[in-house]
Amino acid sequence: MAERPEDLNLPNAVITRIIKEALPDGVNISKEARSAISRAASVFVLYATSCANNFAMKGKRKTLNASDVLSAMEEMEFQRFVTPLKEALEAYRREQKGKKEASEQKKKDKDKKTDAEEQDKGRDDDNDEDEERLEEEEQNEEEEVDN
Repeated sequence: MAERPEDLNLPNAVITRIIKEALPDGVNISKEARSAISRAASVFVLYATSCANNFAMKGKRKTLNASDVLSAMEEMEFQRFVTPLKEALEAYRREQKGKKEASEQKKKDKDKKTDAEEQDKGRDDDNDEDEERLEEEEQNEEEEVDN
């Protein structure tokens, strides 16, 4: 847990970027207002986390999951955010699934390439053995002709 209340604040750079993206061009915000928004955002995150943790504890779990957060939003009377959060969660899951599939495909392709290289190496070794055998046979034939 944090030792000081300031340790619980969100990074100022992140808060500033979010504020700038939310405001129309040409609108400025004072340092004091930015600080107040930062503290409010930190309090909101802590409260949402605490509520979500209560749902996890009711489920006898130590790990918070997305459904705990969605339930917490409803309990905190932020129902209007539940649908956009669900949509964002689905988009995130699709993205992660796509990344996982791409990673698995890349691994399969790498394994195929390794297998092909090993087969080529095996063929080269077989060819080397065949060449050695032929040379030995030629030497034996030459020795027989000499005798």
